[in-house]
Amino acid sequence: MALSEEIVVTQTVESVPAGRRIRGWRIAGYGAMFLAVLIIGLPVYWTLTAAFKETREIYNIPVTWVPANPTFENFPEAWQAAPFARYYLNSFITTFFGMLAEVVLAVTSAYALAFLKFPRKDLIFLLLLAALMIPVEITIIPNYLTIARLGWINTYQGIIIPGAAIAYGTFLLRQAFLGLPYEVIEAARVDGAGHLRILRSVVIPMAQPAIITMALLSLVAKWNDFLWPLIVTNTSDMRTLPIGIYWLRNSEGLTDWGVVMAGALFLIIPVMVVFLWVQRFIVEGIAAGAVKG
Repeated sequence: MALSEEIVVTQTVESVPAGRRIRGWRIAGYGAMFLAVLIIGLPVYWTLTAAFKETREIYNIPVTWVPANPTFENFPEAWQAAPFARYYLNSFITTFFGMLAEVVLAVTSAYALAFLKFPRKDLIFLLLLAALMIPVEITIIPNYLTIARLGWINTYQGIIIPGAAIAYGTFLLRQAFLGLPYEVIEAARVDGAGHLRILRSVVIPMAQPAIITMALLSLVAKWNDFLWPLIVTNTSDMRTLPIGIYWLRNSEGLTDWGVVMAGALFLIIPVMVVFLWVQRFIVEGIAAGAVKG
């Protein structure tokens, strides 16, 4: 009996430091999470509040984190200071068709890399991984020269085509496809389904979270793209929203940050709405892309 009590006391004493360590790591994790949210969220909060402030309040020291006299005048001023209706149209066209092309190419190429057998398949996948390591800025000059020779400067296709195929999308979906139950695909083949039928009726429905995640990543990247549309367009009627906000800032002299932040909200809100609509697929889709190599 004494031996059992001694064992219980020893185990209790040894478990105390372990419990404290777990609590310590948990507190550290919450602290890191809070710091990350603060670093990311503070600029967004400042943008939101500045859009409702008067100019003199924005320049006040110390900074006011809540508008003293909220105003909505910055939004019509921003809308009238630049042709935002045209910017919206251009951004919707280039984003939608660019994302659609990228998703179609990524789905079909990922299916080929995951389920088809052809020579040098591993080499092609290795080249795909190598493409992930190449900065986008390196491809700007070759892409511009190609687009110029095709006569696509200042056109929608000039903005869309160079970004229609991205290596990361193919890589993400290929990893997700490899995690699908192969027995279902094999059963579809036994029933006489071809590759297009299998892709449309089996693979795409099962990999829907990963495809939606990839589409959302593509949408955000193309919606916020600034450098390439700036380089390949040369008239105001072909500019997109990020460029419009840049010119809005430059056209103000002493920058009216309230107007600029209101214009920034024109850019942020559509993406935020889409993100909230499909957020349930994001974690599942990214996790599906990390199941198998």
